[in-house]
Amino acid sequence: MTQVAATRALTREPAGWRQNRVETVSEYQAFLDLEPSWNALVEAAGIDHPFLEHAWVRTWWECFGSGSRLHILVLKEREEVIAIAPLISTVVRMFGVSVRRLGFFYNAHVPRADFLIARGFGYAHRLIWNHLRSISGSWDVLQLCQLSSGSETLEAMAGFASEDGFPAGIWFSGASPFLALDISWRQYHDSLAAKHRANLRNRFKRLNQTGSVTLETTREQQSLPEALNAGFRLEESSWKKEAGTAISCDRNVREFYETFARRAAERNWLRLNFLRAGTKRVAFDYSLAYRDQIFLLKLGYDPEFSPYSPSNLLMAMVLENAFKQGLNKYDLLGESAPWKSSWTQTSRSNYWLFVFSRSFKGHCLHFIKFRGVPRVKSLVARRKKETTD
Repeated sequence: MTQVAATRALTREPAGWRQNRVETVSEYQAFLDLEPSWNALVEAAGIDHPFLEHAWVRTWWECFGSGSRLHILVLKEREEVIAIAPLISTVVRMFGVSVRRLGFFYNAHVPRADFLIARGFGYAHRLIWNHLRSISGSWDVLQLCQLSSGSETLEAMAGFASEDGFPAGIWFSGASPFLALDISWRQYHDSLAAKHRANLRNRFKRLNQTGSVTLETTREQQSLPEALNAGFRLEESSWKKEAGTAISCDRNVREFYETFARRAAERNWLRLNFLRAGTKRVAFDYSLAYRDQIFLLKLGYDPEFSPYSPSNLLMAMVLENAFKQGLNKYDLLGESAPWKSSWTQTSRSNYWLFVFSRSFKGHCLHFIKFRGVPRVKSLVARRKKETTD
């Protein structure tokens, strides 16, 4: 089946579909008022992660939304909200040119994004696209980031753009490792590489000699300020502060994780995990428990204890707990890394969809992004290889 045929099959319109309404939410209070309908739609859409919950999107907007404008599309059948396209409009620089970008609430702290569409209403993709096409004079690029492989949005929107002659392209952004918890902890542990198991065993033994090794988990509101401060100190004490990537290096980033921690704790999603050696906290992770899954957002450790590989020991203890609690998945988020591959070889690919306007500017940007840049990278790689041979 061709992409266009697959898209048409995916978004086949029922009788009367043109009677549906598409409304645009551009005011903050109207966005807040959407919360009950938004959260009901998360359930109706079968979303299996917390990054489209209203609390997450609201917190992101409050901390990172400066310089952008809300352009949230709300689709209704009669008075029932059947879909939401959480979009914002921002003027950015792209290849040295000022560009009007329409896209998700997205930055480096957003692991996953998508449209919210209730099951059984796949034709909402067509309504969203029709709206975006009708206002294409107001944007230069539609940038939909962090769509997971298999996303209906990725397939449908790319197909519609192609049908209507909009220059578009899909960019692979990385693979996000995860672990299915569908066997016992013992079976999983025994399946790990022998060297990895031996390292864990030896380091647990050595760390225990400095003080009894235990796992501490904080999730309650009243304990948050002290636990977050302790966790952020651990997260910044390793290489991250020098690299400028620690949470504490950016006031907005710290505010985001602090604010969302409070909101997540209210919903019993928050898990702040500490590895303790005696009375000392030596490693930390900031995780979310959501729909029988764990999502790892941030982690850090005390460099004084780096010979004991404290982050790996913390991972082992948290994972063992997750298996024993009967959870379904542990998602490491982010991109693949050597330390993550010690725990799992399974990952989910993520993609960015770029749709450019049909203007001269849009065609030029598309050419640079999907033809010019790859050619330059290929040339640089070839020359680098030639100089090392």
